Amino acid sequence: LNFFLFRYFTLAGKRILRLMEEPEMSGDGDAPDRHDIELKNVTFGYGGEPVLRDVSLTFPQGKLTALVGPSGCGKTTLMKVLARFYDPQSGTVFFGGVDERGLDPEKLMRRISFVFQDVYLFRDTVRNNIAFGREGATEAEVEEAAKRACAHDFILRLPQGYDTMVGEGGSTLSGGEKQRISIARALLMDAPVLVLDEATAFTDPESEAEIQDALSELVKGRTVVVIAHRAAPVAGADQIVVLERGRITGKGTSAELADHPYYRALAGTRAEGRK
Repeated sequence: LNFFLFRYFTLAGKRILRLMEEPEMSGDGDAPDRHDIELKNVTFGYGGEPVLRDVSLTFPQGKLTALVGPSGCGKTTLMKVLARFYDPQSGTVFFGGVDERGLDPEKLMRRISFVFQDVYLFRDTVRNNIAFGREGATEAEVEEAAKRACAHDFILRLPQGYDTMVGEGGSTLSGGEKQRISIARALLMDAPVLVLDEATAFTDPESEAEIQDALSELVKGRTVVVIAHRAAPVAGADQIVVLERGRITGKGTSAELADHPYYRALAGTRAEGRK
């Protein structure tokens, strides 16, 4: 047993040392007041074949842009490059007209909030999980964000309300409940750019309706990027971008993409689901 513990700790120590040896991200500039984002000739991969191939795309300020495409086409990778989780291997990402590599990473992150399909919550109270969205938030501000996220009522039904402890990763809550807490956190953060990665993928129909109501509140007045695998959540987007094999194969409104093979099939699937 001691041998296996020693081996485990040795491997863990090596991973920690590798992480500590990683260079710090560059950039010390202030994030600009503009909140449009532009990818210009961006190529990126994880060491082998490129996942994104010479992608040029603008996310206009205050508009909703939807990314659709088959699994593995690069949608989530594009989101990660957009938010500077990774720097492109070639090309440039501009935030408000400024190269992201010149911006202070922490200041950039304060301008972007995320709602992922797989929500992670900390082993802490519900209140603190929401308050993580903004340092120094008051109890009243936390509860107001929860109300706007359609989370307040179910939180009050928990054993200790807002002071109920959440299991590691959110294991004591349902998928829909975790999503609404994540949305409340994003509302409290009040960032001008919002990225939604298939936020209703793992929820039941009743929870999905409540989450859609909460998302409608969240997207108001923001630059929004929605990643989706279905046509229904994105049909009213200002701009829909079809990504296939790491390249943009279509761009426009739902009506303008009516003849695009992939989007037509996606919309057809939606129509079949309504029958």
